[in-house]
Amino acid sequence: HEPLVKMGVDAFWPDEGDWFNLYERIKRHQLYYQGHLSTNPTLRPWSLQRNGYPGIAQWGGWVWSGDTESSWKTLEAQIAVGINYSLSIAPFWGSDIGGFYPATDYSGEMYARWHQFAAFNASFRSHGRTWWLHLPWGWGLSSMGPKENRNNPPESVLNDQTIEPVIKQYNELRYQLMPYTYTVAWQARTNGLPMMRALWLHYPKDIIAAGIRDEFLWGKDILVAPVYENKATTRAVYLPEGTWYDWWTNEKLIGGKKIIKNIDLSVMPLYIKAGAIIPMDTIKQYADEPTTAPLRIKVYTGADGDFELYEDDGISQDYLKGVAQKTSFKWNNSNGILTIEPVSKTTAKNQARTMIIEWVIEKKTKKIIFNGSKMQVKP
Repeated sequence: HEPLVKMGVDAFWPDEGDWFNLYERIKRHQLYYQGHLSTNPTLRPWSLQRNGYPGIAQWGGWVWSGDTESSWKTLEAQIAVGINYSLSIAPFWGSDIGGFYPATDYSGEMYARWHQFAAFNASFRSHGRTWWLHLPWGWGLSSMGPKENRNNPPESVLNDQTIEPVIKQYNELRYQLMPYTYTVAWQARTNGLPMMRALWLHYPKDIIAAGIRDEFLWGKDILVAPVYENKATTRAVYLPEGTWYDWWTNEKLIGGKKIIKNIDLSVMPLYIKAGAIIPMDTIKQYADEPTTAPLRIKVYTGADGDFELYEDDGISQDYLKGVAQKTSFKWNNSNGILTIEPVSKTTAKNQARTMIIEWVIEKKTKKIIFNGSKMQVKP
């Protein structure tokens, strides 16, 4: 692989390996991590593989769930698979959006629902046979392109103009949430916490939460309830104890019970815990696209909360030396004060930056300049 690395290839996607024994599965992850570093020691290695075993996390350990079928039952099962994998093997998981093998019930609606779910997976990747139907705009075309499978959907379901806007909506949300998601990935590395978290990780005394297999927490403050039923108009969602807010409407809800959310194709239920602090970027076309837009800090009042934003250069090995910027946000609900301050023991220089603080429920915003010194902000 050395000539490829020297040409500029910075990631590998080794397929198959289902016949490897457990020792060999770990060793292949180690190979693609240490091998790449041996040729290019300054850049982070990355590989995506379809086999793993407990222990691969020390070598990056990105895995996708293999050649799944394009069916609603498969989509439902992938939620539980992702939760279980994240708990037992490594935090970095994903599936082929839309499923790999087409089935006759594959549709634009199924692709959109799978896409929504995958926007809250570590690996956000659309792939499968009859590959035109795995393009973000594929269901708005008049042809499905080269047919790579026998069980293709009928041509009559193509040219569905309702799908692409939904895909675009969740693509953009993925990029907007990147500061939050990148921090959650850092938490996975430093604390061993999965990115997709079973509800009981944060609600260990909740017996009902312990049995939930079709929803999960993204980090600790965003509850995700993927839709996996054909032509669904409602989704039953269990909210653990506490106060929650509907991401789409800001409706306040009291947890500890199941609620019924009315939905259309554009809505996958998302709920934010009171006290949550969610950093959001502007819409981007790729993760490290330069921008001068201010960072938006969304504060969900109703309880105390905190968030430690983690940032580094995203590509080098310097983070292993502690070269990173960490910023603490703490919300005191009783006195209505948001405290922002740099976290100690960081070697990255805090530079002045513009932020927009948004108190979501109160519909108030305030633009601030954070220069790296402790400051307190009120609505």
